[in-house]
Amino acid sequence: MSTARFRFGLERVREIRAHDEDRAKEAFAASLAERVRGAALLAAASRQLDDAHEARRDGTPSASGQDLVSMQAYLDRVEQSRRDAERIHAHNEQALAERRSALTEASRRRQALERLKERRAAEHAAEAARRESNVLDEIALSTYVRRVGGPGDAA
Repeated sequence: MSTARFRFGLERVREIRAHDEDRAKEAFAASLAERVRGAALLAAASRQLDDAHEARRDGTPSASGQDLVSMQAYLDRVEQSRRDAERIHAHNEQALAERRSALTEASRRRQALERLKERRAAEHAAEAARRESNVLDEIALSTYVRRVGGPGDAA
């Protein structure tokens, strides 16, 4: 008694969705790493800015006008560097949120096909069990009829 093997008709689509989910995971991981690098840059720029402000406060009282102009130019560059780091960090946060959303959607789409596959496999197994039960019932009935005697047997 051979039963037909289960074959999911949408298996190729399921494989593609699983692949899409894997790519979304990789993109999310890359965005997460970029976010960490951006956060480190922002922290470094903030420390540098704090150090520059402290150096200006602790500056020598006999600083020349040129020293003060140089210090202000340095402070302006450091502040600009921190603003750039903040912008990069905000961009990284936005990219991470987009990747998280894409990963969630890809996962949801793959899981929908996984559930469909499981449901179809269960239906296939139930149908195979029903057919097998019918065959066994037929065998049992024919065995019983042979033992007891068929219709028309004079006993």
